[in-house]
Amino acid sequence: MTKIGYDKGIIYEFNKAQKPIRTVPAGSTVTIQTYDCFQNQIQSADTEVTAINWNKINPATGPLYVEGAMPGDVLKVKIERIDIGDQGVMVVGPDLGVMGHALSKMESKILPIQDGHVQFNDLQVPVNKMIGVIGVAPEEEGVNCGTPGAHGGNMDNKMVTEGATLYFPVFAEGALFALGDLHAAMGDGEVSVSGVEVAGEVTVTLEVIKDVSLRHPMLENEEAFTQIVSASTLDEAAKTAAVEMIERIADKSSLPVSEVTMLMSAVGQSEICQIVDPLMTARFVVPKWVLNQLGVSFFN
Repeated sequence: MTKIGYDKGIIYEFNKAQKPIRTVPAGSTVTIQTYDCFQNQIQSADTEVTAINWNKINPATGPLYVEGAMPGDVLKVKIERIDIGDQGVMVVGPDLGVMGHALSKMESKILPIQDGHVQFNDLQVPVNKMIGVIGVAPEEEGVNCGTPGAHGGNMDNKMVTEGATLYFPVFAEGALFALGDLHAAMGDGEVSVSGVEVAGEVTVTLEVIKDVSLRHPMLENEEAFTQIVSASTLDEAAKTAAVEMIERIADKSSLPVSEVTMLMSAVGQSEICQIVDPLMTARFVVPKWVLNQLGVSFFN
């Protein structure tokens, strides 16, 4: 199995002009090492947050050129395993997150991680490992790693975890896949603008799917299929995610749009991923049991 360290190359934006750090065959399983979102600059409580290099934020390891991936294809990314370090960090500060208006200075907090928990003062927070930044090169100009979009990027979706499979629309030859910004724990919304930021490594399997059209990333796990959309407002993101899912189900089933809309209002879930990045991200989640009853298969 191929292992790729962050010393081989990192990016601060997803861009089709980026030179790949490695070419891998479709079907490959690779392990990718990552910095935390601060590029490991905050390692102790003594670090002055304002003194770190804020140009080195949200680095993603990559990009990887996946053989056979061409514009119009779908890149399938199965998250096999996430391994994280033994301490994380969180920050708050003026103009950051939903409480930035009430905060007068930058603060950070070092959080030990052990025995499946994050130690927050006297509280033990269960670890829920996830990937904040993951995606492919966008169709047009580059997009910085702190911003989500149709290419993926900084979606900060807590469902992007072990066992999940992501599907990305391919906009550039080779897809140019990269990931970073791991979290030991993060709630929906990521309201402070940081989860428990942590370094680590991720093992993924990369496959290419032909003859499937996709406009925004989708996610699959054991229970559900999820449409993920980022937009300038949360309303737009949530509505677009629901519309795209309804249209896809109507296209794959024998039901008219009107009945799929009613069915999704009965069983679908509109959920928030994050509300603090330059674009907002929402998801629309549909349980597999209803798709199975409809005989709907999206990627098989």
